[in-house]
Amino acid sequence: MTDIAERPIQTADANAELGRISHWIGGRIVEGTSGRRGPVYDPATGRQAKWVDFASIDEVDSAVAAASAAFPVWRATSLSRRTEIMFRIRNLVDERRKELAAILTAEHGKVPSDALGEIARGVENVEFATGIPHLLKGGYSEQVSGGVDVYQLRQPLGVTVGITPFNFPAMVPMWMFANAIACGNTFILKPSEKDPSASLFIAELLHEAGVPDGVFNVVHGDKVAVDRILEHPEIKAVSFVGSTPIAKYIYETGTRNGKRVQALGGAKNHMVVLPDADIDMAADAAVSAAYGSSGERCMAVSVVLAVGGVGDPLVAAIKERLPKIQVGPGSDPASEMGPLVTREHRDKVASYLDKAVDQGATVVTDGREDPAYEMDGFYLGVSLIDNVQPGH
Repeated sequence: MTDIAERPIQTADANAELGRISHWIGGRIVEGTSGRRGPVYDPATGRQAKWVDFASIDEVDSAVAAASAAFPVWRATSLSRRTEIMFRIRNLVDERRKELAAILTAEHGKVPSDALGEIARGVENVEFATGIPHLLKGGYSEQVSGGVDVYQLRQPLGVTVGITPFNFPAMVPMWMFANAIACGNTFILKPSEKDPSASLFIAELLHEAGVPDGVFNVVHGDKVAVDRILEHPEIKAVSFVGSTPIAKYIYETGTRNGKRVQALGGAKNHMVVLPDADIDMAADAAVSAAYGSSGERCMAVSVVLAVGGVGDPLVAAIKERLPKIQVGPGSDPASEMGPLVTREHRDKVASYLDKAVDQGATVVTDGREDPAYEMDGFYLGVSLIDNVQPGH
């Protein structure tokens, strides 16, 4: 078996022109001018497919200026008109969900069923936002004190931002922008640089739906872009999904600069199986939750805690099911689990198998023994570790 550290990433033919992913500012594609960029890979082949532009401070400022200029008119747009546009967005995403799913499979690696499931969840958030006339109703309380009445008004903030993760490049942005723009805010999306094409596809759909120029913008980039977002005085609110350390950084920096910040970090689930559990049902649930989307879901079950004597039969039942999971590219209809998003991520996950042995745990199933591991893409077969102790 070839050591993973020795396997070079394959790049596209040097004579072939790689695609370029640029920003979306003020209702149009704007090519980056910073001179910085990052590679975007096809995880199924291990080959670089595109370059993505990384925004400079000036380019972030340009997106904020476009969003700020669009805000007064969009805020003054009637609720009925905003609702009409939200319905159009919902219908366009629904009609073109297969195209969007293909983009997710090509850049994230998830199989088509996972990609379509992600989009279905995203559409639900857009559908929720179509009810904005009811959701924005205020309140009125008469005589809360002598001669004092209280009014409650809901008003848009201004320019808002979403910083979203690689594992759900369509759904998580829809969580954020749908409600933000329905409420009358303007929005800037800073998607993951690992799989950024979905954001531009969504931008085109919003443009087609009638979202005015500048209301929805996309800037790609790294820490330079993020830091400018967190410091820019005209950005009023930031929503983030990602790792716990970055969530803390986003929250502390954004609030220090006077912004409303929603920072969601540190997901993954624990599954507790009690002694009287139905073993087959518990094993089915564990396999589905642990290995779906290659374990890259925010709420993937990474740890199963077996109580009492249920552990051994549960491990045996899970192990029995693992050979049935077909690992391969999303382009193969037989594939049930695709590659991980990058080589670095695959290598990091694989390293835990060696750490498990070093720390005294038992590797029941080693994903490096799956034939897919020897393929050119970023594959790691299903893996199962037993006898894990607190502190491992």
